[in-house]
Parts: sequence; C-alpha cells; structure tokens
Amino acid sequence: METKGGFYISQIKQLQDRIFERLLLENGIEISGGQGRILFILWKTDSLSVGEISEKTSLAKNTVSVVVDGMVRKGMVERNINPENRRQTLISLTEYAKSLRERYETVSQQMNALFYQGFSDRERESFEGCLAKILATLTKAEHDKNESKTKEEFL
Repeated sequence: METKGGFYISQIKQLQDRIFERLLLENGIEISGGQGRILFILWKTDSLSVGEISEKTSLAKNTVSVVVDGMVRKGMVERNINPENRRQTLISLTEYAKSLRERYETVSQQMNALFYQGFSDRERESFEGCLAKILATLTKAEHDKNESKTKEEFL
C-alpha cells in the first residue's frame, strides 16, 4: 500500500515553518519556530520544567534545553529553582516575552487563515480530527517503545 500522508505532512511543515518565520520577521518578531512553540506553551502555563515543555511541544528534552539556552541569552525566559522541589529548574517568561504575545498571536491568526484558506468549518474539523488521531497513535507508539526500552535496561 502506497500512501502520501506522511510525505504531505512533512512538506506542509517545511513550508509552514518558512512562511510563519517570514511573517514573524515582517512583524518585528525575531524568534525561531522552536522558540515560538515554547513561548506558546509558556503563555498558557508559565513556569514549567524542561520535561513538561518537552511533553507539551513534542520536542526532545535535549532540544528544549538547547532552545531554552538561546532564549535565556535573548532575555525571553529565565531559569528558576522550583521552591517545591529544589532539584527541579522551572522555565519562566520574562516581561519581554510576555510583551510579544499579542503580536505573535496576530501572526498566528494570519497563518491560520492561510493554512485553512478554502476549507469549510466542517472540513477543518474533520481534518483536525484525523491529525489528532495520527498524533495520538504516534505518541502511543513512541511511549510504548520508550517504556519497553526502559524495561530492557532494568532487566
């Protein structure tokens, strides 16, 4: 069985990333795609651990750490010790990052309009339902693989 869904998703992601970054630059926002994903999550829930950010963005923990390092240097986020668990570091937004939210959301709405141009509400909902199903399947497969790998290491 030959299918093209994964290929299309990959191409769409590449194009979407380039267009979105161009729109951000046109609106005076100099952040990368990874930084935007992390900001988006932190705007919803500030002060998260690297592990929590990794889980919510589907970025690998080491990728989150590297991106956060760059964001700290740019003054977007800061690392703070979790007062409830001193062994854990929390990533928190700075005032500068909070000030970007409104402009970022405007660009995000422009991208959504472009992304769903020509779709009816019903088509959009159906499409998103299919994507959510694929995401759930792939997330479970990754989780199951990691769990079996951990059991092998334990034995």
